[in-house]
Amino acid sequence: MSARLISAEEAALLINDNVTIATAGFIGIGFAETLAKAIEKRFLDTGHPSNLNLVYAAGQGDAKSRGLNRFGHEGMIKRVIGGHWGLAPSLGKLALENKIEAYNLPQGVICHLFRDIAAGKPGTLTHVGLHTFVDPEQDGGKINSFTTEEIVQRIDLAGEPYLFYKAFPINIALLRGTTADRRGNISMEKEALPLETLAIAQAVKNSGGLVFVQVERTTEQHQVTPDRVRIPGILVDYVVLSEPEDHPQTFAEQYNPAYCGEIRSGNPLQPIPLSARKIIGRRALMELRKGAVVNLGIGMPEVISQVAAEENRLKEFTLTVEPGGIGGSPASGLSFGAVANADAIIDQPAQFDFYDGGGLDQAFLGLAETCPEGHINVSRFGDRLSGCGGFINITQNTQDLYFLGTFTSGAQQLDINNNQLSVVQNGPIRKFLAAVEQITFNGQFALKKQQNVMFITERAVFRLTPDGLKLLEIAPGVDLQTDILDQMDFLPIIDDDYVLMDPRLFNDGPMNLQHVGSMPMRHMRSIWKRMLENTPKDSEFAA
Repeated sequence: MSARLISAEEAALLINDNVTIATAGFIGIGFAETLAKAIEKRFLDTGHPSNLNLVYAAGQGDAKSRGLNRFGHEGMIKRVIGGHWGLAPSLGKLALENKIEAYNLPQGVICHLFRDIAAGKPGTLTHVGLHTFVDPEQDGGKINSFTTEEIVQRIDLAGEPYLFYKAFPINIALLRGTTADRRGNISMEKEALPLETLAIAQAVKNSGGLVFVQVERTTEQHQVTPDRVRIPGILVDYVVLSEPEDHPQTFAEQYNPAYCGEIRSGNPLQPIPLSARKIIGRRALMELRKGAVVNLGIGMPEVISQVAAEENRLKEFTLTVEPGGIGGSPASGLSFGAVANADAIIDQPAQFDFYDGGGLDQAFLGLAETCPEGHINVSRFGDRLSGCGGFINITQNTQDLYFLGTFTSGAQQLDINNNQLSVVQNGPIRKFLAAVEQITFNGQFALKKQQNVMFITERAVFRLTPDGLKLLEIAPGVDLQTDILDQMDFLPIIDDDYVLMDPRLFNDGPMNLQHVGSMPMRHMRSIWKRMLENTPKDSEFAA
């Protein structure tokens, strides 16, 4: 082979102290686990390589021991620049304890930074991150007091503010593919996503570094067409054969052929039981417009695709996920990022080009905490470091935004019966606070850009206005004062035009959502009232 075939242990010996390493991956998709495990073992056995600088875009890990958690040892890492930290708590612990230099930058920015480093540019110039904790006027993306270097700069160009993210050389790439031929050309026929592997390989090669690629198998000559080669051999220095257990398609599934287009599966999404999560997903689905191009975030928004499948509405809009999937049925949990029956799967940097340019019509993201100004924090909570991931790219560049979450956090108890919701016990953590800990989304900046911003919970729906959060709907059965206002640190705007949430949200049966929005609100209110009295008139749903 032109690219040398070596063992993982030999690869680990080639990585020196103090170098900068870039890893590709999305949760477990595309992460070079065999290589990372070998590097970790060498460090634990010998103390080398040490003082590494690590840079990555998306979260890579299982929140336990796999993925980037293998680098979470004191002395092994000196600096981390990452997009999402929540799946690598061992790294997050080092950052929060002030033991490493640590930065959190938007996932899409880091993807584009890889590409700009490859092109020999001084850095990435973008509007993404303005007025958030990434902005130097706030924290500059720095996670702790041990981190002092400013790597993000605010500049004015043609009278408009931008952020400049500085480039730097990258010495080592840890990448993954399916098959390597004798010349080192890497195909990805069994991988769920190509991610940013090409950009990283080019960045490292043009920095004079070494590119390592973990594969399942080798071949004398590829049987796939040249366009299926995702990393050309001219960029590859070493190929490592993986252990089967270290090369799952995702961290939840060893292999699903529907994720890479090998088969076209039936509906992979199963009905889910009625719960707060399903109520929120149903209410969010009511906002989805026919023909819209949509992003679903990780966590609570994942349920929208399941609810859409139950209501036979998946074909009415196009769902996308930030690592590159377009169309089809996005997976959830530790398979999030993969897509069954996708229409297309593109490179992650290209997906963020589309997002940053305003290509999305609607986006549905998680709601961790908010405040009277409509700011959102999903990235930092005391001693828990989640990171922003692609949240900033998506929320700053999508016209219609919907933040989804339970009204309180933690073990809340609800009773859903007779098309009504009763709050038995609230969760111990409030989400509607006087101030958020960190600004991942700036509500006031969104208003200035005339974005439409809504907050959807299982018991109330709000819209962000110039005067604050305005109550639009409350769930049938809840008490406005006890169940909503008493659980908030601020008073929302309450006019007499708020309405009851559709009682069908709280029913076990199908909702027939194709009829939502087809009737005047006055007509719908009368129907809702009769439903609450358990006397619905079926003929009116077909009106």
